[in-house]
Amino acid sequence: MSKLLIIGAGGHGKVVADCAKESGRWDTIAFLDNKQPRPQRVLDWDVLDRLENAHYYLQEYPDVIVAIGDNALRLKLMETYKQMGFCLATVIHPSACVSRYAALGEGTVILPKAAVNAGAVLGAGCIINTGASVDHDGVIGKGVHISPGAHLAGNVRVGDLTWIGIGASVIQQVQIGANVIVGAGTVVIRSVTSNTTVVGIPGRAISRDEGKNGWI
Repeated sequence: MSKLLIIGAGGHGKVVADCAKESGRWDTIAFLDNKQPRPQRVLDWDVLDRLENAHYYLQEYPDVIVAIGDNALRLKLMETYKQMGFCLATVIHPSACVSRYAALGEGTVILPKAAVNAGAVLGAGCIINTGASVDHDGVIGKGVHISPGAHLAGNVRVGDLTWIGIGASVIQQVQIGANVIVGAGTVVIRSVTSNTTVVGIPGRAISRDEGKNGWI
């Protein structure tokens, strides 16, 4: 009887749990979360305990997925649970289209109607959100979040911890550095250096403080 432990019972955690259930890979799914009171159920699933008590559940729940939106924290927790002895699961919704010739890193989630095409390589702990796509030969780093409806054309490279906002588009052969924020609806037509925020059509760099005022 296979069991999956999901780290985080917030909005993203609910979506991951739903995808895991629909995939049919696990008979039992449960959460760990530090904000939900216990005993508590979120949708159909129990919240068992706090995050720091995961080791008590290792034997019963050998598979774990970290369902936390913060990219850096997600990777940090993945490493923590891997060192405890958990297996970092990959969750793919059955409606997603993932090529047999694509490679997915551990702890990655592919949500409904997303597409990952032939030759694409995704690092550990990525989120390919609802209806997003990574086209042929794309190389996506660790801890990247490609938001709902965002589309990456062929041969795009994306560095670690980057966030591609909802509805953004990236043309072919563009390179996007690490820790980049691509704002919602942005069209990226040229390469982007690390630690940059880009918004608009076509994408232009802005300061991170400017982005906090509603651009992203």
